[in-house]
Order: sequence, then C-alpha cells, then structure tokens
Amino acid sequence: MKQRYVIDTNVLILASVANPVTPKDMDTTPEDPALQFRVWQWLADFENSTSRLVLDSAGKIKEEYDHKLGFNDYGIQVVIHKWSTLAVDSVDIQYDSNNNAVLQPPLDSVVHDLADRKMVAAALEAKKQFGESAIAFAADTDWHAWEHALIQAGLSLEPIIEEWSRAKYSEKIKK
Repeated sequence: MKQRYVIDTNVLILASVANPVTPKDMDTTPEDPALQFRVWQWLADFENSTSRLVLDSAGKIKEEYDHKLGFNDYGIQVVIHKWSTLAVDSVDIQYDSNNNAVLQPPLDSVVHDLADRKMVAAALEAKKQFGESAIAFAADTDWHAWEHALIQAGLSLEPIIEEWSRAKYSEKIKK
C-alpha cells in the first residue's frame, strides 16, 4: 500500500456492494462477486493502513462520493474513518467556471472525462506537496487510456482488479 491515494468513486461503490457486513444492493460493473470482494478487501486494507486519503479542499471529490453513495455505505464510512483519524490530506486545486478541475497541458487534452479531472488534479497537487500520490481505481477503464501521460506527469496508478480492467479496456479500444 502506498502512502497517499486519491480513490476513484468506483472503488467505494464496488466495496460497498461487496461489504460482507452490510452489502449495498445496486448495479455495478463488474458483477462478479469475487472481483467485487477483491475491491472490498483493498479498501478494508486501506482503511486499516497508515495510508492517507487525498481530497480537494473545495469538497468536489467528496461531493461525488456522496452523490453515488449513502452515509451508511462502507465506502463513505472509510472516508469518514480517514477523516476521524486525521489521515486526510486536503489539497487546493483550481476549478473552471463549469466546476471542472483545471489541468495543464498535455493532461488537459488527455483526460477527457471531466469528472475524473478533479481526481487527477488532486493527485498532482498531493505529489507536488508531499512528493508522491497514487490514484486507485477498479472498474473505470479510462485510467488505462491515460496511464502513460499520468505516469509521465509523475503519478502512479493502482488498478485494483487490473486483469479485469485491462481486458475491458482492450475490448473498448477494439470497437
């Protein structure tokens, strides 16, 4: 486990669905319970680790989490746990007039998903402030498309169910 993570919302959703104590009933990809459990296990390991969660000081990342999940969902409870144990790094990032995070070239033309730009911007600012930051993701295959550019920018990616997400990405680019 790395020292600092921006966590894509799909990780929190899949972990909430697979939570052995109080599973969330919602449609997710992947539907395979074994893959969902691997995501839950990663998030449980993160929760119990000294790794820090990176959020933006404007609250847009948490706002996205709250839009997709409820207060009692496991993913949100992990975020609350990190806050309550002072294991959150809040970073300032710029937003444009449409509330999309501002990225500098070349990332502004690479990261086409406007919702994910805040994740990238937060990870970049955390790297600038603390020397490193990783982005953890599960089901969103776009991260593989941006992987080279993000690594060139000094970020690291942690695909939690990499075999699945790379296979889905390969299928996507073949279409």
